Amino acid sequence: MISRLRGRAVARSPEGLVLDVNGVGYLVAATPSAVRRADAAAEVVVETYLHVREDALQLYGFADAAERELFVQLLSVNGIGPKVALAIVSGSPSAELRRAIALEDSARFQAIPGIGKKTAERIVLELKEKLGAVDATPIAAAASAPHLVARDALVELGYSVAEAEQALAHVDPELPPEERVRLALKAAA
Repeated sequence: MISRLRGRAVARSPEGLVLDVNGVGYLVAATPSAVRRADAAAEVVVETYLHVREDALQLYGFADAAERELFVQLLSVNGIGPKVALAIVSGSPSAELRRAIALEDSARFQAIPGIGKKTAERIVLELKEKLGAVDATPIAAAASAPHLVARDALVELGYSVAEAEQALAHVDPELPPEERVRLALKAAA
């Protein structure tokens, strides 16, 4: 199992990021946060997951171990393959996704292309117990409030929940809610 690569990002393609590790180029389907990290450094460490199929070996890359762990947990959900799991992990920080699961916010997952209502509910149902009750504390609910405030603001402006989630997926989650809404609206215009 290849669980981490350290090297230089030498190329980006629609399939992912090419990391040169001691002269060997590894094609890694990476999350946006891992790609940003690779763009900002001469040498980067990418946490990876090797998905083995009978006809292919595919490497998936993550900015940190928490992203990889959530990806692996998503793979355990019936009907979720590596491409959908990568899309889920790519859409929001792993801590926010864990909170969404703990708070049973299936709408968060419905906003991701390829995930319908039943699949989103299955994700929440199957992973809630695996993630544990620790994430469901009021502190976690308060920490996820900025995202919910931004999403609710977009819904009030006429977006569906799914459209609001998609718009916010492309905005830095560290920004305050009002700035996230402003940038989401600007991007949609």
